Amino acid sequence: MPELAPLLASALILGLLGGGHCLGMCGGLMGALTMAIPPEQRARRLRLLLAYNLGRILSYACAGLLLGLAGWAVARTPFASALRVIAGLLLIAMGLYLAGWWSGLTRIEALGRGLWKHIQPFASRLLPVSTLPRALLLGALWGWLPCGLVYSTLLWATSQGSAVDSALLMLAFGLGTWPVLLATGLAAERITAVLRKRSVRMAGGILVILFGLWTLPGPHQAWIMGHEMHASSGIAHHKAA
Repeated sequence: MPELAPLLASALILGLLGGGHCLGMCGGLMGALTMAIPPEQRARRLRLLLAYNLGRILSYACAGLLLGLAGWAVARTPFASALRVIAGLLLIAMGLYLAGWWSGLTRIEALGRGLWKHIQPFASRLLPVSTLPRALLLGALWGWLPCGLVYSTLLWATSQGSAVDSALLMLAFGLGTWPVLLATGLAAERITAVLRKRSVRMAGGILVILFGLWTLPGPHQAWIMGHEMHASSGIAHHKAA
């Protein structure tokens, strides 16, 4: 679990800073989701938004679990070392995307367009949303909408070589997108304004890039591990004394 903690933090950052992109992809749907509800029924509107976003996040976790099984299988082959390289490169690519320095990840969206053609008709039949089960199901279906950021995060989660870890990482990513997609009114405007600041996006992107560089196998890994072992032996020697 200690090794998983920085991965979960990275997934949360990816979701949080990628919320602006998610707003562009799902913002129109969420507006339509609540437009038919009178302003005085604010509690009902919030419940529908919660149900929709819960369904969306659960679909991310489900995708992480399914593809994570493939990563688990690959991790038990001679190609296991390639998974760590793929994970590091994807983190670097996502950091560049979040910082606004490279948008090549959007090309990955083409991978899911074929699947989305079959899902979209079922999702459209759920509109307008009037009940919590419909909102939950709509979110679960809409979570498969082709999105370069989601797909990149999914590939990164899959490269961890563990189905459970992949599902947890996608769950953390989904939770990170909540502040922008769930917030309403003035709070949403303030959150969106902060997350869209170039300095905030660059700082988050650089953090993700640095973690990607740390993930890549190389001499720096041996140095870090050696430093940790030296520190551990020093603590053990101190206790023995």
